[in-house]
Order: sequence, then structure tokens, then C-alpha cells
Amino acid sequence: MRDLLPAHRPAFVLAPMQAITDLPFMRVLARRSSPDWFVTEYFRVHPASSLNRQLLRALVENPTQRPIFAQIIGSDLPSLCRAATALAAYPIAGIDLNLGCPAPIVCRKHAGGGLLRHPERLHRLLGGLREAIAGRFTVKSRTGFADSGEFDHLLDIFSRHALDGLTLHARTVQEGYHGPVHTACVRAAAATLACPVIANGNIVDAPTALAYHRQTAAAGLMIGRGAIRNPWIFSHLQAAFEARPHEIPTHRNLLEYIRELSAEIAGEALRYEPLGHVQRMKRTLGYISHGLAADFEPQIRRCRTPQEFEAICQAHLDHDAPLPLRPPGDSKLFSGFEALLGEDI
Repeated sequence: MRDLLPAHRPAFVLAPMQAITDLPFMRVLARRSSPDWFVTEYFRVHPASSLNRQLLRALVENPTQRPIFAQIIGSDLPSLCRAATALAAYPIAGIDLNLGCPAPIVCRKHAGGGLLRHPERLHRLLGGLREAIAGRFTVKSRTGFADSGEFDHLLDIFSRHALDGLTLHARTVQEGYHGPVHTACVRAAAATLACPVIANGNIVDAPTALAYHRQTAAAGLMIGRGAIRNPWIFSHLQAAFEARPHEIPTHRNLLEYIRELSAEIAGEALRYEPLGHVQRMKRTLGYISHGLAADFEPQIRRCRTPQEFEAICQAHLDHDAPLPLRPPGDSKLFSGFEALLGEDI
């Protein structure tokens, strides 16, 4: 993976988020700013599974011309090896194993973040996958299941399997998406592992990205929620690391982004259902609305038709005032990012 790293700055990567960072989102994002590479939503893998055709379209119809990793999730080694072999036939940059999903239904099946509770099983699984995957093999992990003190043992396991990269969402599985990230764990991984380490969690704007990088020396930075809220973030980060200014988008720019994303999602629907479409857009607007007018998000939450949705967005966003680039410090969806800035002072 070192050959994918830019020469004079950390790599910027889009974090995979189920049912959000799909093919329509990739298209719309790439028209505003592109990461250095993408990672797909995860392919669920179990003994009876086959490759999800909709997710495969992100590989064969990649609109960005940037490398894209295929992420897999599961706990059955033969099935994971089978899926990795099948995915290798597609134009992928590598295979990424999800060890970070905190969803209880996933963890109960000892997949995603649930595997971190079983270090010896994880050790065997990584060994088997490394043997089966001829190309790049990367892992996305948490710092532990219940406590970041578990990370030393996990780091030892990771170091024994010739990984091509480790992305570390620097919270535990039980911490989910709340609270400050454990920068010391990222720093230890970057200093210990032979492969590049990508830091994930709490990057909401250029200053938090700069702070995270200074505190960890990570080879790259992965952004998910911050890129949904601000699809210009990757160009902002590139400008920040090159010490040059960048344009601040306006509310009207955001309105254009929302309209374009809505049209792309509607165009992909096998059967367009107005209420279902509005519900899908609400998931995205849940991230976008933080820091905007206080009554915007409640109005969006109550709307039920595409016409209502459009009218609310237009009423709030159809003007040229600059957007706030950082969410509020008390935001529940963007929790703990201010600690990065405080630690950097």
C-alpha cells in the first residue's frame, strides 16, 4: 500500500459507512473532492453468502478513477477466503477486513468488532487470509473491544501477519462513535508496524486533521461522517497540508450537493418509493444538519414527501452565507473532536 501514499502529505481515505457511502455518494463526492482511495461498504460473508451485486457495481462502475478497496466482514475463515478470491477478479486495490463494526447484531456473530474479543481466533483468521490473498490485504480495527488497554495485544497480533495496511478507528467497540479518540494507540501502531497506519475518527475539518496527524505520525487519515457533512473536505485537507487557502462553500453549494445526491439515489432505485427515498435522504441529512439553523433538522425529521423535503432544504439553504466548517462541540454525532484540538495546543 505504500505505493498509494502521496509523497508530501498523508493519504486521505473515505471511510466506508453502510447504506451511506454507496455508489451514488461516491459519484457526488468525486465531483467536489476525492480521497486518494475509497473503501466499499462491507460485503457480508458467511457460508451461504454470495457477493452483493449492488456493492460490486462500485468496483466495476467506479466513477472516480481512484483505487478502491473491497471490504469484507465475517468470522468463517473458508467463506472469507472464498469471498476474497472471488473479489480478486474485480478491479480492486486490495481486500480490507472489517474488525471495527460495533453493531450488536454483528458482534454477537463474532464478526466486525466482535472478533476483537477472541484474540487467538483473530490470529488464526488473519493468518489464513494472508495466505489466501495474493494482493494487498489490509485491516480496519478498533483499539479494543471494551478497553483500549487491549490494544497492545492486538498490535502484537497485527505485527505477525505481514499486513499491507492498518486503519485504526481509535475508539473501542463499546465506545462506538462517542468521545475522544485514543491517539496514543495510533501513535504506537505507526511506530511499531512495518505497514502504513491510517488514523480514523473525529476528523471534522482541516484543523482536526492536522492535529490528528501531528499527534500520531499516521501515514494517512480516514474520514467518514466529516465527508458526508462536508463533501469538499478532501480538497480542504489537501490545501491545509500544502499551506494554501481554500474556498469556503456556501449554503447554496450545500443545497446543490443535497439535490444532486437525492437525484443520484433516486436514479439508482430499482423501484422508486417517495417515502422510502425521503427516509434514505434523512439518514444523510442527519450528518449534514449539525451546525446549521436549529429548526432545520427537526423540520427534516418530520417531513414525509420529496416535495416537503425540497421545500425545507430550499427555505434554509438557498442563500450565499458561508457554511460552518466545524460541527458544534456538543454534537452527539460528532463527539469528542475538540479533544484533538486541546491536545494539540
